[in-house]
Formats: sequence, structure tokens, C-alpha cells
Amino acid sequence: MSTAVIDAPRAETKADGRIGARAHARHIGALVRRNLLWIRQDPESMFDAVLMPVIFTLLFVYVFGGSIGQSLGGGQDQYVQYVVPGLMAMTGMNLATAVGTGFNQDFQTGVMDRFRTLPIGQGSVLFAKIAVELMRMVIATSILIIVGVLVGFDITNWGGLLAAVGLTVVFASSLMWIFLVLGVSMKNAQSVQAMGFLVLMPLQFGSSIFAPTQSMPGWLQAFTDYNPLSALADASRGLMIGGPVAHDLWLTLGWSALITLVMAPLAIHKFRKKA
Repeated sequence: MSTAVIDAPRAETKADGRIGARAHARHIGALVRRNLLWIRQDPESMFDAVLMPVIFTLLFVYVFGGSIGQSLGGGQDQYVQYVVPGLMAMTGMNLATAVGTGFNQDFQTGVMDRFRTLPIGQGSVLFAKIAVELMRMVIATSILIIVGVLVGFDITNWGGLLAAVGLTVVFASSLMWIFLVLGVSMKNAQSVQAMGFLVLMPLQFGSSIFAPTQSMPGWLQAFTDYNPLSALADASRGLMIGGPVAHDLWLTLGWSALITLVMAPLAIHKFRKKA
């Protein structure tokens, strides 16, 4: 694995050893470049971002589209309009787990030992990981939208589409802090994946991503009302195809802020303690 050498002159650090904002920005840029070079050397690492949106879109549209579409008052075409915004939320959450597994693998392969020998801001490593994963998420979301259009999704509001993508990016970036905590805390990448699966499954299927929640039992509806994925999916639908937006938009932003405020300091603290 190639590691970019980061030129961080001592003149850019403060007298107390803390690294200034300009140096942090340079370090993040160098680490982002390092991660992108690694992806270029290992293109298979992009398979999940490229194939997942294709497989899930075709699977849900053609397997569940007819029956769930009828419950929506239409058919498969109606379900396409419903599920594509929801799949955007699911894609962002699934790819967020990759930042944790990749982070853990860097510890196991000794990459972090290399970083410890460099005069870089330790927080820069985490921010660079998130930046690269967000790039992968934007690629996956673009593929999802293209496949959605091919199977019948009708884009009537381009501004709303961009706003929905931006909202998904904001929420996914907050989730990545959770998986960074798991990546630095768990013993191996398999454990991170297993824990991620236990977190993802209830949130995804106990939400409005794939189907309306009106027919769910009361206790499950209560869970979906507070599930941030339901808020994100419903806000994206409102932005992309029309409908109420404000409540779900603010709920999603609130969840994003809360998760980031709690998990980002914890992830940085655990990383510094381990590193």
C-alpha cells in the first residue's frame, strides 16, 4: 500500500506542538490523495459503490414494485417514484460502514504506524477518510439516479434532487463518525462489519425507505417516527417529487448534528488514545 509523504514543516506548527489550520488542510489533502491512489491501485474497492445501487434498484423495483405500487395507488411506476429517494438514504448508510472497516484495516496493516512517524495532525486522518468515502457515496448516488431514470424515475425538480443529495451527504457524514468509533474500537474488520450489520438492518427495514409505514404495527410505527432514516427518506421524497418537507428536513438535520456532536469528539479521542 503506497503512502503519500506529507511535507509538514515545523514552522507551520504552534509552539505548544499543536498544528495550525493551514497545516491541517494540507495534511487532509495529502491523505485524501493517498486514499485515492490506493483506490486506483485496487479498483475492486469501488465494486460496492458501483454495483450496490444497480442491484438494489433493480431488485426492489422488479420484485416488490408491483405489489407495493398497488398499495400506493398505482403500480410499478408509482413505486419507482417512491423507492428511489429511499434508496438514496440506504446507499449512504451502507457506504458509511466502509469507512469503519477501512480504518480498522489501516491499523491492522501498519499504516497507522507510518502515520505516527509523520508530523501530521491526527484528526486529519479521520477527516480524510470521511472525505474520500463521501466521494464514493456521491458516485454511488449518481449511479443510483441514472439506474432509477432508466427504470422509470421521473426527475421533475433538479434543484430538489441536488438538495436531497446534499442532505444525504450531510447525514451520511454524521454516520461515518459512528463507524470510525467502531473501526478504532473493534479488534478486526469482520467485527466492524458484523456490528454495522446489526445497526443497519433494524434502521433500514424499520423505516419508510422501502414501503409506507401505515400498515405496520403501532409499536413499529412509533419506532419509524423517530428513525432518522425515515426522516431522510421522506425529506428526500418531498424535495424530489413534491410533498411536505420542513418537518423531516429539520429532523434529519437535527439527527445529523446530534450524532456528529457526540461521536466526532469520541472518535478523535479514541483515535489519539490508540495512536
